[in-house]
Amino acid sequence: MTEQILLTDGGLETSLIYRDCIALREFAAFELLETGAGRSALARYFRRYLDIATQAGRGFVLDTPTWRASRDWGAHLGYDAEAMTRINRDAVTFARILRRSSDCAPVLINGVIGPRGDGYVAEAVMTAEAAAAYHGQQVDALAAGGVDTLSAVTMTNASEATGILRAANAVGLPITVGFTTETDGRLPSGQTLSAAIAEVDAATDRPPERFMVNCAHPEHFADALEGAHATRIGAIRCNASRLSHAELDASETLDDGDPGDFARDAAELARRLPNLAVIGGCCGTDERHIARTAAALA
Repeated sequence: MTEQILLTDGGLETSLIYRDCIALREFAAFELLETGAGRSALARYFRRYLDIATQAGRGFVLDTPTWRASRDWGAHLGYDAEAMTRINRDAVTFARILRRSSDCAPVLINGVIGPRGDGYVAEAVMTAEAAAAYHGQQVDALAAGGVDTLSAVTMTNASEATGILRAANAVGLPITVGFTTETDGRLPSGQTLSAAIAEVDAATDRPPERFMVNCAHPEHFADALEGAHATRIGAIRCNASRLSHAELDASETLDDGDPGDFARDAAELARRLPNLAVIGGCCGTDERHIARTAAALA
């Protein structure tokens, strides 16, 4: 039922880079937590969405800016393992302060985990065991910080997603597993969305709380939503642009699409997905898209 759907934010990194003109190395928003100016920029960004949710009378899923805050990305940017543990915990503390300052309720603090490699390319796919060991360090830090939930975001393959699920189960936290798709509705690994969901669901005795599709335009995966697996999709975070991942990578400008079209697409997905619980945006979306979506849901 649409009145129970929670909102979340739009495209954090693309908004910061293209709208706020903030340089992010490797799309790593977590680095903003290291300075007062950076924390202020993050707070301004998230408060826009918390205000939208408050005005719409909806709850909100407040993400930590930790999509790039895992060991390899940290090392690439000059952070050691100890620093990355601290940053993940700081990200949760930052989100908890924002929650206390908002009138929105409920607000769930969600620890975000991104892929070990490129979010658009299924390269050097890990086994589930290796993924659990690698991502477990970030999961442990987010859990220690006190998140309510976790999300594996922009997953390109089922085995890495399974590893993150195992790490989440080890700390007893519910997790949303988010896959991205190409324009044909398949994961970058070539696997169908339904097969990936089935594989992860069958991998442990404690499946994910829900699955998500993110970083893809609704037109790219709408035809892949038939069948029983559609009942397992409980979150969507769509791109504003209809461009493929390769085209987005090559683009030097932001394609923010049309907020009205985005809202209509989101409302249609809400109609088709009976267990949808969370709606937000991804690349190219901002508060305009989410505000229009909140109105469309109402």
